[in-house]
Amino acid sequence: MRERNWTLPLAGVLIVALVLGIMIGPYPLSARQILQELLGQGGGTGATVFWNIRLPRVLAAALVGAALAAAGATYQSAFRNPLVSPDILGVSAGAGLGAVLGIYLGLPVLAIQLLGFGTGLVTVALVVTLSLMIGGSVLVMVLCGIALGALAGAGISLIKLMADPDNQLPAITFWLMGSLAGVKRGDLMAAAPAILLGLLPLALLRWRIGLLSLGDDEARSLGVEVGRLRMLAVAGATLVTAAAVSMAGVIGWVGLMVPHMIRLLTGPRFDRLLPAAALAGAAFMVLVDACARTMARQEIPLGILTATLGAPVFIALLARGARQWRQ
Repeated sequence: MRERNWTLPLAGVLIVALVLGIMIGPYPLSARQILQELLGQGGGTGATVFWNIRLPRVLAAALVGAALAAAGATYQSAFRNPLVSPDILGVSAGAGLGAVLGIYLGLPVLAIQLLGFGTGLVTVALVVTLSLMIGGSVLVMVLCGIALGALAGAGISLIKLMADPDNQLPAITFWLMGSLAGVKRGDLMAAAPAILLGLLPLALLRWRIGLLSLGDDEARSLGVEVGRLRMLAVAGATLVTAAAVSMAGVIGWVGLMVPHMIRLLTGPRFDRLLPAAALAGAAFMVLVDACARTMARQEIPLGILTATLGAPVFIALLARGARQWRQ
């Protein structure tokens, strides 16, 4: 089972999830309506819902899920730590600080997204710079990421304290919990190039990145330039994470939980894990977003649902691993 390539089956699961995500919502669409819209034979309210609301949101959910899952799998392999997630180097906290600052300053939505994207990248750049100045080891880099992430979190708390409690504070709180409610085609077109650009080097170098999990000495003996390759992996994973957070807010557990679940199917080989995790993360986020807009009268933030699902699943995976370790 571990030797099987799960890319094609998971691609089929993603297609089914995309169709369901488009169909489900306050204004449901039938499979026939979707087919008519794709063939250019639709019209009316259904066409408006499909092209302007449902399709951009579903594609954004797929991109965000794929980005977070792929980034999580990359960080776990690059740092040889199964507990690493996409926010380990402070990118989520940094992007959150920029977006929260944009909301506090009353900037337009696009400016808020760009500010969040930029501060996320700057945060990781500071983490890498500080780690190289101090010692350059993986442990130092992770510790610098934790420290700067905590500093960004303190900045977020300070801005929340100063924000208008009637207008700004609810917007900040809702954004920090993650949501795709306001995503439009323009937001999707702005974030998609950055996510695809970050995924490209990860996909092209997935065989070499997988060698990092063997350890630095073993990877060097196989001809890998460990330092440069790890920086490329971190750069690609950081880029996709910052773009995802700037569009959807802070969504936890996806980058930690999904790679672990897919690793049970594909095994530890990163060249198989990366595409499978990206497809599974995309399908997972599409279905979670569909649940978020249909489970209650008021839309549920994505971060609440991913944490509710992720924590029990992760505990079950830990229990399964503990039983294997005792055998």
